[in-house]
Amino acid sequence: MQALVYTFIALSALAVGGISYFGLTFTPAEAILASIVFGCVCVVLLERSLRQRAEQRLERAIEDLSRLLATDAQAGAVLGQRINAMADVNAGTRLEVVEADISVLGTVIRQVAEAVAEIEEKTKAPAPGSRGRVAAAPPPAPYREPEPTIGQDVLRRAIDENRLVYHIQPVVTLPQRRPQGYDLVPRLRLEQGQMADRDEFMPRRGGDDLRRQIEGIGLVEAITISRRARTGGQPVTLYVPLSRATLSDQAAAEQLIVSLEANRAIAPGLIFAISHSEWQALTTGERALADSIAKKGAGFSVTDVRSLRIDVAELAAQGVRSLRIDAAHFIDNPEAFTDFHASDIANYVARFEVKLLATGITSERQIVELLEDGIVLVQGPHIAAPGPVRPDLVLEAGRQIGQLRRAE
Repeated sequence: MQALVYTFIALSALAVGGISYFGLTFTPAEAILASIVFGCVCVVLLERSLRQRAEQRLERAIEDLSRLLATDAQAGAVLGQRINAMADVNAGTRLEVVEADISVLGTVIRQVAEAVAEIEEKTKAPAPGSRGRVAAAPPPAPYREPEPTIGQDVLRRAIDENRLVYHIQPVVTLPQRRPQGYDLVPRLRLEQGQMADRDEFMPRRGGDDLRRQIEGIGLVEAITISRRARTGGQPVTLYVPLSRATLSDQAAAEQLIVSLEANRAIAPGLIFAISHSEWQALTTGERALADSIAKKGAGFSVTDVRSLRIDVAELAAQGVRSLRIDAAHFIDNPEAFTDFHASDIANYVARFEVKLLATGITSERQIVELLEDGIVLVQGPHIAAPGPVRPDLVLEAGRQIGQLRRAE
């Protein structure tokens, strides 16, 4: 290729000499000199371009080599770190921990086997004077929530008159008692000006339409507060009440999903509080809806948990972020909740990124005992009672609630 270029240069030089001699009336010596000068200039320019091209190729090769050397050095550093980490691992200690866990597990299995054998012996052995009949132990009385003192008709009229308000109650982190989130607490303003709490008016049997309406109002207010807080640069976590009354209704469920889809930016700050009994009773369709809620970024907080002998990993996969237990019951009778030691259960649950939340704190002694057990999320009247939201947020929420009711 380079020989062809030089041939073209020679031909061009001859052409310049011929033009100079015949066209410009140069003497033969001048024409030959012009041809030689033109050829030399062309050769110099060609060599210069070739040298520049070679230098550029050399620079690119040096850069590639530098990158390869840097990559090799980084790989060597990572390999060195891994080798150091493997050298620092004390396999003997880890094996001892595993052996200790296996030993504890064996002890627990042996205790369970002994307890089962003892129960079987007591069942087979008839009590004296009972004529071969064994008196069965009475089953534990099921937990029954108190019936509301305010009827559904009064509640429906109060909602129509816009006397249902939502207050907030903080959930704090110990020991600093810094707010981690806020519960949305529905309260009813009575005609006498007094405030009725949730247990006094929330329907227990029937009244699903009222529960859906109350929870819909709570969702609107939660979205309003979250958006206003996020705009102000202080995002908050809100625990919004939820029940099967909303999940089982197609229109209410669609409205819930649409609201979350339209507010994906604040969805991670919304945690729906649902009771443990209703969570366990969810149907296949309701469970699919709960999964859709979790995919939108929101989470769940299971309330009224009376036993921690549950699959925490499964709950975490379903979007559950916290389990709520009664503080007084857990402190007085931890064996009713779990077979773990009271100080170990919080760490065990935290392995699955689920937190224990103790509710109903009534004294400072309970806080100290919960701290000793590793439970750092608490709530209750001793921490703070439910209170109203800031007036500007309440007004904005009131306008949106009014629009929601007119749409219904």
